Amino acid sequence: MIYFHIPFCKQACHYCDFHFSTSLKYKENMLAAMQQEIVKRAHYLADKQVHSLYFGGGTPSILDSEDILQLIGTVEKHFEIAPDAEITLEANPDDLTADKVRAFRHTPINRFSIGIQSFFEEDLRWMNRAHNAGEADSSIKRVQDAGFENITCDLIYGYPLLTDEKWKSNMQKLIAMDIPHISSYSMTVENRTALAHFVKEGKTPAMSDAQSAEQMMMLIETLTDNGFEHYEISNFAKQGMYAKHNTNYWKSTHYLGIGPSAHSFNGASRSWNVANNAKYIAALRDNIEFQEIENLTQEDQFNEYVMTALRTMWGLDLQKVEQEFGYDYKQHILRESQRFIDGQELEYTSEGKLRTTTKGKLMTDHIASEMFVLVD
Repeated sequence: MIYFHIPFCKQACHYCDFHFSTSLKYKENMLAAMQQEIVKRAHYLADKQVHSLYFGGGTPSILDSEDILQLIGTVEKHFEIAPDAEITLEANPDDLTADKVRAFRHTPINRFSIGIQSFFEEDLRWMNRAHNAGEADSSIKRVQDAGFENITCDLIYGYPLLTDEKWKSNMQKLIAMDIPHISSYSMTVENRTALAHFVKEGKTPAMSDAQSAEQMMMLIETLTDNGFEHYEISNFAKQGMYAKHNTNYWKSTHYLGIGPSAHSFNGASRSWNVANNAKYIAALRDNIEFQEIENLTQEDQFNEYVMTALRTMWGLDLQKVEQEFGYDYKQHILRESQRFIDGQELEYTSEGKLRTTTKGKLMTDHIASEMFVLVD
């Protein structure tokens, strides 16, 4: 699978620490550099058939359909895009005008990931989102009216303005609109963001762990009661509507990341591109190094598998652990997991796999870290 990091946004959301620029001055240079990277790294993936293309960022919907076609066209020259490939475009509601949606209809894009975050005007202003509440609503209808059915929407919970009543309303709105996939995240305060500054200065309250936990439980209950499967900590889908791209991440499928700050993974190593637009463009132009590489030890690979597997409803496969890492690793899992089984945070599935319970989902990262193999 291939991921494109499109490093442009109209404005900076107060909570975001992803790499992006609010200037489109060098857009053409960036697109040319990304196409050069595809050519340069065409042999990175052993499997030349691509089952998932994902345009993330940043705000990919800030691009024109012609820009998207350029990038996909370059991929087609060096890879085989599977007939049933999932091709996702992350989009902000304000970008999804009628003209733009019609134009995207004439590209291979077959899935939209729309960053709704909230349907309440005051919440969107607090986040410094580029769209308003009306656009949050109309963008979904516009995409559906154009014939797109494979849609996911993002919602954020656990921030001071979000009462439980507003949270229920946000969820029910997406349910009523028949959205088949919902991704939802707890608001976190990342260093060097406007939100971190506001909290430090006392201009906004700190995020509440108790509120976040309560609203996460509301999320799980509401969506599972309405026919969604909670297949990954932050992701819910109607039957058969799992995101191929995200699911492959959690199942440790190899992927190629294109663009500044994009990460790649081939099983044995992980690499990440320079998080600077000018340096990235110059490096591709001048054919110099633009990424760092980390070779993964067996312990690294095991720890990564534990972390990702426990995030999913499929759980951690003990047989896979023994086959790929050895008997001692399996015994390690059995020892370290017992206290969480006793505490009803972990359970065995009917297939004998280890997964988090609803109670355990509140502490998945902690459980995973306690089961890591420590590297000297």
